[in-house]
Amino acid sequence: MRYIWIQIFSLFLLLTTLVGSVTAQERRMALSGETATPAYEGWWPNDDGTFKLFFGYMNTNWEEEFDIDVGSENYFSVVDPGELDDLTADGYDFGQADQGQPTHFYPRRNPFLFTVDVPEDFGEKELVWTLRSRSSYLARAYGTLKSDYRIDPQVISTEVGGAFGSLDDRLRTNIPPDLTLEGEAFRTVRVGESLDLSVTVIDPDNLPARSSRPIPRTPEQIYRPPQSIVVSSGPGERFSWIIYRGPADRASFKPAQMKTYMDSRVYANSPWSPPFTIPMPPDNNRWSASVTFDTPGEYVLRGVASDGSMFSYQNVNVTVMR
Repeated sequence: MRYIWIQIFSLFLLLTTLVGSVTAQERRMALSGETATPAYEGWWPNDDGTFKLFFGYMNTNWEEEFDIDVGSENYFSVVDPGELDDLTADGYDFGQADQGQPTHFYPRRNPFLFTVDVPEDFGEKELVWTLRSRSSYLARAYGTLKSDYRIDPQVISTEVGGAFGSLDDRLRTNIPPDLTLEGEAFRTVRVGESLDLSVTVIDPDNLPARSSRPIPRTPEQIYRPPQSIVVSSGPGERFSWIIYRGPADRASFKPAQMKTYMDSRVYANSPWSPPFTIPMPPDNNRWSASVTFDTPGEYVLRGVASDGSMFSYQNVNVTVMR
């Protein structure tokens, strides 16, 4: 009898271990109900002695998007070290709050989405981005000039899985695409009217060069699990418009714009999504699209140009009237 109880106890321990192992390795895809967190990506020096700080965010949802206006739930602060470590501390200051951050938050990882320049005497201060994506969840990103956060173009490339995750040393001097907007950066349009948008995108160093790697075709190739922590995308010039400020569901683009966030699901119209192929640039590298709004208001469109490893941006402010 004792032997039987030992066997039962051993089986219980084995089952407990297996259940714990399965729980530890759980993979969960939350379409909605999760949160968005701001991210400080790093800094580098500008030629004039000032410094450029890079920010992005992670929306852990795969589908739910957020609209959070600049204000008490979406703001920047310039503070002394540690001043806003306590998440219950209120750092809102109207004069510092708006540093060009987005107010519309797409799903998943949106890296290196915008930059903030700080003066050469910034020293040990902190540029803190506070974001509350749900009433019970507030998060902060702390921008500092600590040496561990210094980056270069190769770091940006590896963080976004550029050039299939290449560590090519030439990427350290990679130049972002030249992005030129046709027309004014401030536009007015009526609800239901089509607004034409055109830009020219030129990659001055053709680095990283467009790949001739075959397109994934078989189910085994398309549904292959990621081979690294950061999902990768192919090299090559691309361009998309996004809604940077304002409700994205009130705007419609033609043609549909490829995603600029890291959606790694198959057939997701994202450069990080198999079996996506980076499209060839249009004639004369001129990318044209149109946008229509169904609700009046103030919107900011952001054009995002990339070579797959570095990014350039252009905002267009749109007033939509009835």
